[in-house]
Amino acid sequence: MASPKERLQKYLARCGHGSRRKAELLIEQGLVMVNGKAAKLGDSIVAGRDKVVLHGHKVTPPRPMTVMFHKTAGTISSTHDTHGRLTVMDMLPKRLVDAGVLPAGRLDLDTEGLLIFTNDGDLLHEITHPRYRCIKEYYVVLSRVPGERELSALRKGVFLPDVGKKTSPAILNRLRRKRDGTATIHIQVQEGLKRQIRRMFSGKGIKVTYLKRISVGGLELGDLAPGKYRQLSAKEIDLMLSGSNKTRPPQRQRSGGR
Repeated sequence: MASPKERLQKYLARCGHGSRRKAELLIEQGLVMVNGKAAKLGDSIVAGRDKVVLHGHKVTPPRPMTVMFHKTAGTISSTHDTHGRLTVMDMLPKRLVDAGVLPAGRLDLDTEGLLIFTNDGDLLHEITHPRYRCIKEYYVVLSRVPGERELSALRKGVFLPDVGKKTSPAILNRLRRKRDGTATIHIQVQEGLKRQIRRMFSGKGIKVTYLKRISVGGLELGDLAPGKYRQLSAKEIDLMLSGSNKTRPPQRQRSGGR
């Protein structure tokens, strides 16, 4: 049986060179060669047969690696920061950084909780691309108790003027009223818009005073301590993907092995 062809940008992403969109930019900039010729958008390759070169170095799939990390508030969810602030990459050991892991999405500066890192471009795509509707759950502390009408509106989606559309429907449950007039609630969303949850509540006149992501897909943060990480098993990766509309075929190599 002939080896399957694969879009070049997908192969580059799978090999840890960023998102598929970033890979497309690398191709457009003429930085990618296939079998000695400049690549172009639309090219496909056969892994193991065709020679792909980026920046003068042969591109090969890295050893798959995926970890969960408990981001702390005050840490930037970027690979680097021009102002010299602490980033999530600064919190990881050198061996993970050298392995090419990247954060699958972002958490706001003042938000803490579960963040996934992987060098598997396909997995990165499946977690972050809206098409796969990977659900993220958050624990939220609110400045006041929301009313039923406000909760109903939040569940249906909130219009964000700068985006020009409503957010997708959200799931809100486990509302707890506190004696001081504040409240806690759990919310599940499919998108990852900038400061989305804070803006959804602020649109109803409610301030979010604390925000923590507690799960991605079907994978929970659990008791992982703030600032710590641990490697995921293949079963945990499948569990995470069970919270999206896509699961991986069983024969595919998983990213959890040490």
